[in-house]
Amino acid sequence: MERLVDSFLGYLLLERGLAENTLVSYKLDLIDFHAFCRQEGFDPLSLTARQAIILYLLKLKREGKAPATVSRRLAALRTFYRFLLNEGMLHQDPTNNLESPRIMERLPQVLSVSEVESLLNQPRVTDPAGLRDKAMLELLYATGIRVSELISLDLDQVNLKHGFIRCLGKGSKERIIPLGSVASHYVSEYLVRARAKLTRGKLTSALFVNRRGRRLTRQGFWKIIKKYASAARIKKDIHPHTLRHSFATHMLENGADLRSVQELLGHADISTTQIYTHLTRARLKEVYDQAHPRANY
Repeated sequence: MERLVDSFLGYLLLERGLAENTLVSYKLDLIDFHAFCRQEGFDPLSLTARQAIILYLLKLKREGKAPATVSRRLAALRTFYRFLLNEGMLHQDPTNNLESPRIMERLPQVLSVSEVESLLNQPRVTDPAGLRDKAMLELLYATGIRVSELISLDLDQVNLKHGFIRCLGKGSKERIIPLGSVASHYVSEYLVRARAKLTRGKLTSALFVNRRGRRLTRQGFWKIIKKYASAARIKKDIHPHTLRHSFATHMLENGADLRSVQELLGHADISTTQIYTHLTRARLKEVYDQAHPRANY
C-alpha cells in the first residue's frame, strides 16, 4: 500500500502538477485510511475495499468531522482508486457511486452586488495606498482570482492594452483571465500615479506593493479588506476569498455557464465550482419567497 501511495503521489506531481500542500493532504488522508483498514482487518486492495471505505466514512462522521473534511477524504480515496484502476492494478472502482456528504452548511459567504459596490467605493483614490487598494479590489472582483494569486502578480503578467492578466494558479497552472474596463482603468491609474510613490525607487517586479516598497503580503491584504468592510458597514463575515466567491456567484446569476466559471476560477474539478450553483439556487428561493404573493401561506 505504501508503495502504491508513493506512485500515486508521483503521478499527481508529475502528470497533474498538483501543489505540494495538496499532495501532503492526499498522503495524510490515505495514511489515515490505511491505518483504519489495518485496525479493522480490511485489505484496501481487495473486494472488501468498498465496505472498508463506507465504514471509514461512517467513523469520520461519528467522530464529528465536518462534512467538508469527510468530502475531502472521499475525494482523496476516489482519486487514488481511479489511479489504480487506470494503471490496471484493480478491476473495479470501490468508490463508484459513493456520494459525498452534503456541505450546504459550509457554503462560502457571498456579498450582494450592492454590498460589493459599497466595499469597492471605500478606498480614497487621492492617496497612493488608497488607489492601490481600489485597483486591487476592482481586479479581484473583476477576475475572481485567489488572494495568493493577486499578491503574486508581477508587472509583466498584466496586459492592460488587450485587457487580460496571466495568472499562475495552484500547481503552477497558467490561465488567461479577461480584465474588465473598470478594473483596467484603476490598475492603470495605480501604475501611473501611485506605484512609484510606494516603491520609493526600489526595484521590484511585484505589481502590488506595501508602503515600504515590498510585495504586499496576504496578511497585509487581509487587514485592508477588513478595514474597508468595516467602513462600508458590511455585517457579513468578510474573509480574503469573499470577492472570489461573490464573483463566481454573480457570474452564474447573470447567465454564465458553469464550465466558463470553472475555467476563470482555475478549478481542476467542476464539482468544486458546483458549490456556487447551490448559492444561486438559494438566492432564487429567497427572491421567490419575497416576490410571490402565495410563497408563504
